[in-house]
Amino acid sequence: MLENPSESVPKPLPTTTHIQIPTSMKRTLLAASLVLGVASIGTADEAIKSAMKNYHKGEEALCKKVGAGEASSSELASILKGYEAMAKATPPKGATTSWATKTQALIDAVKGLQKGDASSKGKYKLAVNCKACHDIHKAK
Repeated sequence: MLENPSESVPKPLPTTTHIQIPTSMKRTLLAASLVLGVASIGTADEAIKSAMKNYHKGEEALCKKVGAGEASSSELASILKGYEAMAKATPPKGATTSWATKTQALIDAVKGLQKGDASSKGKYKLAVNCKACHDIHKAK
């Protein structure tokens, strides 16, 4: 037998632990959260602007080459990457379900073109309709 039975019984642990976080650290964490949140919004907006500028603007726009079936495999890969980035972005206005449908149509058509599917050329021309998308999703 034990001489002192209280020695073998462990002491109970505290039921709650409370860590004091200094106010300055709380402010720093809040500021960092806000900056990161704004940065992610800017990134999404930039994805849309970048895709429009790089693939849809001007007489020599890559989207025209894709629609004509004249884009190289590297050009198709490039425009696909731009459309995939756009699809992840939140549209400036309009329903996200509409945005998802329209961007997915672009993605599917380009993937079809990459595989050599002849019907994808027509699907791409329908999907790349600027006015249909801008009327619903472009901020004024």
